[in-house]
Amino acid sequence: MKIVLTLLLFTFSIPGFSQKKKIDLDQLTQEYAVKSFPELFEMLSIPNDAHFPGHIEANISWCEKAFQKRAFTTVRLNQDEVPLLLAERKVKKATKTVLIYLQIDGQPVDPSRWFQESPYKPTLKELGQDGKWTAIAYERLLEGYNPDWRIFARSASDAKGPAMAFIAALDAAASAGIEPNYNMKVILDFEEEMGSPHLPAAVTKYKSELSADMFIIYDGPRHISNKPTLTFGARGIADITLTTFGPRVPQHSGHYGNYAPNPAFRLSKILASMKDDDGRVIIPRFYDGVNLSDADKKILAMVPDDEAEIQKKIGIAKAEKVGNTYQESIQYPSINVRGMNSLFTGKEARTLVPATATAEIDVRLVPGSNAEELIGLIRKHIADQGYYLVEKEPTEEERMKYDKIAAFEYSVSYEAFQTPYESEVGIWLSKAMFSAFGKEPIKIRMAGGSIPISPFVTTLGVPAVTVPTVNADNNQHAPNENIRIGNYVDAVKTFIAILAEKL
Repeated sequence: MKIVLTLLLFTFSIPGFSQKKKIDLDQLTQEYAVKSFPELFEMLSIPNDAHFPGHIEANISWCEKAFQKRAFTTVRLNQDEVPLLLAERKVKKATKTVLIYLQIDGQPVDPSRWFQESPYKPTLKELGQDGKWTAIAYERLLEGYNPDWRIFARSASDAKGPAMAFIAALDAAASAGIEPNYNMKVILDFEEEMGSPHLPAAVTKYKSELSADMFIIYDGPRHISNKPTLTFGARGIADITLTTFGPRVPQHSGHYGNYAPNPAFRLSKILASMKDDDGRVIIPRFYDGVNLSDADKKILAMVPDDEAEIQKKIGIAKAEKVGNTYQESIQYPSINVRGMNSLFTGKEARTLVPATATAEIDVRLVPGSNAEELIGLIRKHIADQGYYLVEKEPTEEERMKYDKIAAFEYSVSYEAFQTPYESEVGIWLSKAMFSAFGKEPIKIRMAGGSIPISPFVTTLGVPAVTVPTVNADNNQHAPNENIRIGNYVDAVKTFIAILAEKL
């Protein structure tokens, strides 16, 4: 049976037109969401792993043409490296300028773990009664779609889907005579999944070109309830690579077990010493500067989380006790071991004492904490366990002199940001969301994830708010990433309403 998305009918007046002129937002949304599906599939078909320059050049060229077609001027910034792309469209008599952030690159892929021909061949699927996703003909999208169908492809949700929804909203607004009363600058990032390494310098270099009154980010998942959402902050991120050393090369565990120190055991003890059994970091002063007031906790409690449902969704019996709730927990900095390696496992396992053991660690940052200070605390904690720290490999002299040696390398991608709910941009976006959906959006004080926004906030001095639109269960960064059709349509609707909302 064919299921067609049913939308509430909202109409609103567009300033500058006769008050008798009404726009049927839902009809306009459906028409242009459907019209945009071919272009969305085209965009998703372009490989976009930033490790491959050819991928990125193809995406930059596609975006240049797409925005030029919509009357934007485009310029590549920082052309000596992977450039940012700035698209700009001015409006006569505009007194405000809005800077919009779009991410175009995607995580690397392992095609063998995708249940389709290719991660770069977008595939429409429906959920069967057996709980499995089955491919269906793309043309069915154009005939009357089910909002619960999904498009599976790399970057479908993170974040080409939102980018294409914004482009569709531009087309819809133009057809309806909706003209924003503010200038638009759109910055497109092609290295976000690599930590946007060239972004901070580019923002400083092109400060004048990027200047704006406010900054909005079209990225990220809605609240788990899938209700319209605004997010007013995001944690920053830093990375650490920690390696412990044993014998110069792996040694036979029969000959040298109990004699040659095992770096895997040593690494495990270091990591275990960083947290208590409740998951709290016990490194002294790690949480200094982060204090949630009663007012803050009241704001966080307004987010309609179901703690039991969250735990069920991710498959845990009990949450760590860094905060009293999920929302409280992500207001604090964190240490996460995201990967470990020593020697072999499974069928490749061998009776060897490893030469090294390595942990990849990410540190999430929040307002009130400082990346360099937190990294310094972690480094000191390791040294206090008796380790001599090096940057890469120890020298022979160091091997013979120091019993416990660890290599410590780190990088800081970007700091956290947090914008007040009652800021001009917050009030404006809330009004637009109310116009679109007839109710106030869920407002999240700070998201747990990280986006490379702090260079814009700190260098340009502009407040920033994220407008997330995709489904929370989208498998971003993982195999079988997807976007729910109903969320894509809602994204188009959201962006049309923002284009229409006057500043």
